[in-house]
Amino acid sequence: MSIQTGMNNTLVIIPTYNEIDNIEAIIKAVFKQSADIHILIVDDNSPDLTALKVKELQKLFVNRLFLIERAEKAGLGTAYIEGFKWSLKSGYEFIFEMDADFSHNPDDIIKLYHACSEEGADVAIGSRYVKGVNVVNWPLGRVLLSYLASKYVRLITGMNIHDTTAGFICYKRAVLESIELDTIKFIGYAFQIEMKFKAYLKKCNIVEIPVIFTDRTRGESKLSSGIISEAIFGVISMKLKSLIKK
Repeated sequence: MSIQTGMNNTLVIIPTYNEIDNIEAIIKAVFKQSADIHILIVDDNSPDLTALKVKELQKLFVNRLFLIERAEKAGLGTAYIEGFKWSLKSGYEFIFEMDADFSHNPDDIIKLYHACSEEGADVAIGSRYVKGVNVVNWPLGRVLLSYLASKYVRLITGMNIHDTTAGFICYKRAVLESIELDTIKFIGYAFQIEMKFKAYLKKCNIVEIPVIFTDRTRGESKLSSGIISEAIFGVISMKLKSLIKK
């Protein structure tokens, strides 16, 4: 695969907690996509010393690989919010959310980028469900839970989005500037729903790009019952608040 150019002003934000098994490989795989891409790792004080490995890699990728070290594990949402604020201050135009565990294929970055840079999208979602169910290595129960959760969110919010909980996303800078990031309340997977809902309320052009989601082969999943309940009950609260503000 030839390395793409022309992806300057592009930042991929990757939150980490105990991702020592994946971090070097995912960083190198993302950088292979383009000579112009930058990466920001937001690490929540991983006991396995993920941040230390990132610091070693910064010597190889000078002025391309950046690191925010946080004092404790504080949730996916707050990690991304910190990353978004950093990206805006640093002047990036295209800002990605991406997992460290290869559940999101780095080869798909270019498709999401093109949707925003050339095809008029404000938000491009790497979607598991826009064309059937494209999930690999998940047990059937988890696939059903995720798929039905997206259906539920779509019903409650009115968003015409098939994969409302997706975490592989490209935002144009203007979208993040239009959202009051400090008002984002959720910290787990509901954060992904809330960000999409805020963009939807701003009438952003949100598109879904079909991708294949592959469950992690190394490290441990961060999904918990608390995260799921936050998503289920938080959606109703989020929708009601939006109606009250009208």
